[in-house]
Amino acid sequence: MAHKLKPVTWYIATPADGIIEKSRTAGTPVNLAENVGQVIDHPTPCTTLWFDEGPFSYFRMDKRVGEVLEDTGIWPAVWPIRLWTVQPLGETGNWSHHHYPYRLLSHQIRVLEETDPWPALGAAGRDVLDVIHGQIPERAARWAADWDADPEGMEERRRNWRLCGARDIGRGEWAQAAADLTSYARRECGAQRWAKHLATDTAARSLADGGFSQDAVDYARSRAAELTVATQHQARLDPYVLDALRGVRLDSTPSTVAA
Repeated sequence: MAHKLKPVTWYIATPADGIIEKSRTAGTPVNLAENVGQVIDHPTPCTTLWFDEGPFSYFRMDKRVGEVLEDTGIWPAVWPIRLWTVQPLGETGNWSHHHYPYRLLSHQIRVLEETDPWPALGAAGRDVLDVIHGQIPERAARWAADWDADPEGMEERRRNWRLCGARDIGRGEWAQAAADLTSYARRECGAQRWAKHLATDTAARSLADGGFSQDAVDYARSRAAELTVATQHQARLDPYVLDALRGVRLDSTPSTVAA
């Protein structure tokens, strides 16, 4: 008995106003929010398939939602974004089916519906947002205070965390590489990059008026990024890796260790 193929869902991410950012940059804004259920023809399609002849040569869509925030033209990283499901119509293509098997290019789409945006930050996107918005501002203040209380000691601890593992906790540099490989394997590189920028920006904003040194702010930003990545992969990596990313050996008291 033949197996039925699961229907492919294609995604496009936009800023809060629903306009594809690269179409805005090109001066031909395409608003998905105003065209739900409608077919949209590309306003300036490229003539050589599929090459960039301008800032907006075709519609770009992804079937792996964890990559949808990559190559959108939206920068710096912001939240919330809006996530749309679309149907490619007419001729479709890709730059490289080997390197980008999850991406599709077309000159015509139908906007199906708006959907929850959190999957763009990965399968654990809800938890990632909870950490970024609900935990990092408070934790960042503690991390920065720890650094300024003993800069030389914290610098040494940070170096040891990065280069030296222990029996029950991996070294930080290796844990970061393991997380990067996991993001690649799960097609969540775009999600990881976006979440890290959201986390570091949140940490920096929360410390802006705190009188902390720049080194302390930089330390807090790096800790925020690592904690966020650990949250993204909390169901995929074992405690040996996760505790390294969470910085268990760097925290001055047990109460600052990530749950």
